[in-house]
Amino acid sequence: MVLNRDMKDFARWLRAGGALVVMGLTALSVQGQGSGGLPDQAEQVLALANRARAEAGAQPLHWDQALAVAALAHCRRMVAEGTIGHRYPGELDLAERAGAAGAHFALIEENVAEAPTAAEIHGAWMTSPPHRKNLLNPEVDRVGIAVIARGDELFAVADYTRGSQVLSVTEVEQRIATMIAASGMKAEGNSVAARQACTTDHGMPQDRGREQPGFVMRWQDTDLKLLPDALKERMRSGKYHRAGVGSCPARGAEGTFTLYRVAVILY
Repeated sequence: MVLNRDMKDFARWLRAGGALVVMGLTALSVQGQGSGGLPDQAEQVLALANRARAEAGAQPLHWDQALAVAALAHCRRMVAEGTIGHRYPGELDLAERAGAAGAHFALIEENVAEAPTAAEIHGAWMTSPPHRKNLLNPEVDRVGIAVIARGDELFAVADYTRGSQVLSVTEVEQRIATMIAASGMKAEGNSVAARQACTTDHGMPQDRGREQPGFVMRWQDTDLKLLPDALKERMRSGKYHRAGVGSCPARGAEGTFTLYRVAVILY
């Protein structure tokens, strides 16, 4: 069984106040320890996944203990229910489970299965197009795995994520200011006016005692690798010579996706 949604829909989720979750892969076993320090069946599932990813040209998955804790709790629930599924009555959804266990991520996926052996679990996922897509997804880089035996069957949960670094407000501002400065424009992090703009949804901040800004850009994202296209277009216009950068707490994703909110004002 598989559930997967694209994080590109995340902005619509925020506007609609819905509960979007991107689901993928994980596994952790409660059986004996393997040579890598992981439970035997989990180690097999991880090794098989990384072998398949290498053949597909994808980077290997790295073990994430917080994901493993979340996967194990859900796997135990599957065993108790006697059926596989992604969510049972009274249970948190995938993103909430992983967040509560301490995981930080920009994308999360989950595969679940029931089969007699770890090899058959992996084989079933590889022959199912949606499961295979999750397992080989080049966008994920971390994994937690849970495998529990019930009679002659193994129940497995695989939660994969694209890890997200947790940055302070100052670190976010410095990262964005560095990106702006690389384009040739002077940029100032820790801008009082930009921080003021960050906490509102519209309007121009008043930078008392200084030149008043001519443009403000606000956005939220899980990834700070790229500046918004609209901001870059304004910076290239030649109308502005200086930028102020401010950050503040993100809205709408508490306890789930690691999300950053930024405001840039141009002078």
